Amino acid sequence: MSDLDGFRAETRAWLEANCPPEVRGPMDSEADMIWGGRNAVFKTPGHKTWLERMGARGWTAPEWPSDYGGGGLSREQAKVLASELRRIQAQPALNSFGVWMLGPALLQFGTEEQKRRYLPQIVRGEIRWCQGYSEPGAGSDLADLQTRAVDQGDHWIVNGQKIWTSYADKADWIFCLVRTDPEAPKHLGISFVLFDMATPGVTTRPITLISGKSPFCETFFDDVRVEKENLVGTLNRGWDVAKYLLAHERTMIGAMGEVGAGRPVGQVAKDSLGLDGQGRLDEPMLRARIAELDVDAIAFRAALERTGDQVKAGQAHPAVASMLKYYGSELNKRRHELLMAAGGIDALEWEGERSHDGQTARDWLRTKANSIEGGTSEIQLNILAKHILKLPGA
Repeated sequence: MSDLDGFRAETRAWLEANCPPEVRGPMDSEADMIWGGRNAVFKTPGHKTWLERMGARGWTAPEWPSDYGGGGLSREQAKVLASELRRIQAQPALNSFGVWMLGPALLQFGTEEQKRRYLPQIVRGEIRWCQGYSEPGAGSDLADLQTRAVDQGDHWIVNGQKIWTSYADKADWIFCLVRTDPEAPKHLGISFVLFDMATPGVTTRPITLISGKSPFCETFFDDVRVEKENLVGTLNRGWDVAKYLLAHERTMIGAMGEVGAGRPVGQVAKDSLGLDGQGRLDEPMLRARIAELDVDAIAFRAALERTGDQVKAGQAHPAVASMLKYYGSELNKRRHELLMAAGGIDALEWEGERSHDGQTARDWLRTKANSIEGGTSEIQLNILAKHILKLPGA
């Protein structure tokens, strides 16, 4: 038996013994998602147990160094873990901007003290993070941000506003871009800082979307004190950290195209529309569209794995995150379009216990933001045209 076979056998046995039944199978609603944090709400005791067990093993961030609470797994071992989790249909033990975005930036740019302070807490789901990037009036030009941090010796005083801050009203801490040198060219003079959302002067206001739900917020900073020790990277060079983190954010958003919550589209269509005499979905055009989506999703998963290997080997093109973000976003939107078609008239229900208050329709509307958040699809295509295809005039 190879070392990898042995690891698979050990992993399979551990998951069978430690993955609670409540977190096996497709997620029914957003309530199934485990975000962690100091005010964490768990759908069932099994959801809490799942986070605790996976966090203690470091498997919420399996490839992070074990010195910082991660799993310390190799790339190949992490693939085995992912495949074994899929085999038992285990739901994610932790959904975390800390794991997806901030953690990689800290590993790259953080001080040793910052890594040892924050990374283990992220792995265990003890801090829920939000991202303070976009600002009103700045459009797609993030470097035009105006939130100011004025030097006060051992700390800064921050004033300004952020917008589209996902889950800011539920987050414990924020990783935030602030302007520390207003005289510098706009891509310079920006710093990357961390601070507690409970700090006096921080307020949030939810933004209601067409889905009737509100994952996004406006966030306001009025004379907020931020300690100098919470600077990540070099003063006035926060743009370096921001670009590195954006690549991870775009890969994270793109990964939504690999797998989604809820039952497979084909199963939804079968239950709603029925089968023909040959046991096939009784709607040939829809059947073909679902098959096409399934094939594209398999290909996209392979692309994600290949890109992960290239990143680990230091061979990935910097613009590949834009490709994954663009295609994954469009794939996720296609999936939810098909769920609406497959659900028939029932998918149009907006309220009621049977439909989880119109979960299908509301999720479909929510996906319209996938091609905007984290950089619009148009911006990603421009990046690909310029940096990968080398098109003239791009």
